[in-house]
Amino acid sequence: MAKREQEHVQLPIPNGWFAVEFSRELREGDVKPIHYCGEDLVLFRTRSGEAKVLDAFCPHLGAHLGYGGRVMAETLRCPFHAWQFDGTSGKCTHIPYAERIPPNAKLRAWEVQEKNGFIWIWFHSEGEAPQWDFPDRPLFEGNDEEWSEPRAFEKVLDAHIQDTHENNNDPVHFLYVHSATQMPESEITFTPDSTHYRISSTNEISNELGTFKMTLVRDSWGLGLNCMHMDGIPGAGLQMFAATTPIDENRVHSRWLLTASKNMVDLAGEEFMKNITAGIEQDLDIWKHKVHRANPVFCEGDHYLGDYRKWARQFYSNPVGDVQKPEGR
Repeated sequence: MAKREQEHVQLPIPNGWFAVEFSRELREGDVKPIHYCGEDLVLFRTRSGEAKVLDAFCPHLGAHLGYGGRVMAETLRCPFHAWQFDGTSGKCTHIPYAERIPPNAKLRAWEVQEKNGFIWIWFHSEGEAPQWDFPDRPLFEGNDEEWSEPRAFEKVLDAHIQDTHENNNDPVHFLYVHSATQMPESEITFTPDSTHYRISSTNEISNELGTFKMTLVRDSWGLGLNCMHMDGIPGAGLQMFAATTPIDENRVHSRWLLTASKNMVDLAGEEFMKNITAGIEQDLDIWKHKVHRANPVFCEGDHYLGDYRKWARQFYSNPVGDVQKPEGR
């Protein structure tokens, strides 16, 4: 008899850069409790405008700094006894009723960067420093006069991050889940350092401007970042940046920023953004109820999935399962 606990292989949380908030949702002096990658954390923006992330619980008596903590210049003050912790080093810099600061009065300070409209942290299951990076996409920060203000969308999903990301490499499912009329011709290329890959899919579309050969380009860096753009109409474009972050091993928080060149917003931009969000809804029940097959039975049409599974292994300290070649390859 099939039982979920017998069929399912639990994947751990992968290593990589993960978004913890939209940049525009964190103002100077804001303090927010967050929970990502199985960790209780506190996110805040210092008076100089820097986004910082620390472990949440004060080393003194365990108060959660995300509930009542206060930004003091470049530090975060504990709501319980007013100990102050530096946002960059995590060290306690001030205790109002003590002259000497204990040497172990410190919190883990997370590696943080802010770009492409998001605030990111680096997670590694063994505590290693960042091993790779991803490019700037200033377009998603909303400062380009030729492009629309990025539209934000977010959702918490019952799924493992690898399963949500794997959809990019599964063109067949678009026929049956998303009612696509044809499976586009696709090609995958991997960069020399392998942390980035691109999958391009091409088909022909017709609209008020004419008939065009359109290419959907999806770039991925690790399992938490995906940038998509449409090429084919001269002087016009549609773009999306997707950031998916593990909450724990079985849930993710996905955030999207979508924008269109202003000459395309009325013609196709709004429809593009509507279709993206509708497509996500169509995947939800499958992600929620499926099990993860660490060693799936592939057929000859699954070569994109086989390539993806091989690529994804590098982001785990201890990969699960083997990489099987699809039948016919």
